[in-house]
Amino acid sequence: MSNRLTQIATRTGDDGSTGLGDGSRTRKDALRVMAMGDVDELNSGLGVLLAEPLPADVRELLVTIQHELFNLGGELSIPGYTLLKAEAVLRLDDALAHYNAALPRLKEFILPAGTRSAALAHVSRTVARRAERAVVALAAAEPVNDAPRQYLNRLSDLLFVLARVLNRANLDGLGGDDVYWRSERLAREGG
Repeated sequence: MSNRLTQIATRTGDDGSTGLGDGSRTRKDALRVMAMGDVDELNSGLGVLLAEPLPADVRELLVTIQHELFNLGGELSIPGYTLLKAEAVLRLDDALAHYNAALPRLKEFILPAGTRSAALAHVSRTVARRAERAVVALAAAEPVNDAPRQYLNRLSDLLFVLARVLNRANLDGLGGDDVYWRSERLAREGG
């Protein structure tokens, strides 16, 4: 994977096909390309989140995740290739345990809201879930390593936890806590 892009507008995709990392071409609506696109969108969403004020440790973690997502996308772009390592999944497990330990236990559903950074983490969480579904669909049609699916599953969980962390960090003064869902049932019961 040492090829570097020297020309962006090649016009080779005008026929509805795109090149994979192994030099083969496939349709732009192929399951593999859809999964690659969802991972790319997720990485771009994290780039927007990184443009916000963040605690230094969260920023460092997200930068690492961006690099790992690029590896994941590279792996998806070359059928049969392994680039994302199992250690990346373990790193997410460790981060989940670390950040979740400091949070109060959830007693009710929360809304994807609060500070801007928390809301952006929630948006990225939903894109991670979509990317995971795309990888699962791809794996049903052709061989895919386990690590990409596991990584996206853990990452969506971690982004949920980080959204809660970012609301508490309250770096824009608009948060401070989770935004709880108020169901009609709870309202009727006086909750």
